[in-house]
Amino acid sequence: MTAYPPEPWYLGGSMLVSVFRVPPVAIPPIAIPDGRRPLRLGRGVIVGAAFARYVAGGVLDYDELLVAVPSLGRGGFRITIMRIWVDSEASMVGGRELWGIPKHLATFDRAEGVVDTARRGADTATVSMTLPTSTTPVAAVEARIGRALFAGMPQLPLPTLQAFDGRRILSRNRVIGRIRALRAAWGFDPAGELGFLSGRRPFLSFAIRDAAIIFGMNVERG
Repeated sequence: MTAYPPEPWYLGGSMLVSVFRVPPVAIPPIAIPDGRRPLRLGRGVIVGAAFARYVAGGVLDYDELLVAVPSLGRGGFRITIMRIWVDSEASMVGGRELWGIPKHLATFDRAEGVVDTARRGADTATVSMTLPTSTTPVAAVEARIGRALFAGMPQLPLPTLQAFDGRRILSRNRVIGRIRALRAAWGFDPAGELGFLSGRRPFLSFAIRDAAIIFGMNVERG
């Protein structure tokens, strides 16, 4: 059995986040507990996609791609992760067993560069994710990271609610980091697991740099 850290997990790193509006008929079935309703904007369902890189210094270091749907209902705002891949077996097993997050293994390719050395950190990033059984990336993003959008390091709540293997698990999580503007050009394999996002452009994108993530606080299991 693969060992993994006990909850909560303290992670550090960065994220590239984009938010899409998708017609309900285009979205695969989502296991949202408690009869909650997905968050909508107009006639579309809100779907978030993010590449994350967790670096050494936290309890684990690995790459991640996730796609999630926010929902409303009893208890307020929640996020359900519908698809997620990592390149760490410990993260995969721990995510499934601790919080019901359906992680799978994949391969990631990443390149970063600096456009303006007066700015802190990498200003460009290209990331892709490929399944072990394929040579075609499921998803890729070309990103240009811009100016800070907020002063300091805001704290963002990230409560996840999952229905997995007959369990219902609510995990209260938090992300603290520098939020920066992001121009992101996404590509999704039309025949892949995220094909329902192929050809769609995000209406909102942002990067989180120098992030501290606390995952698995005040967990409720039912």
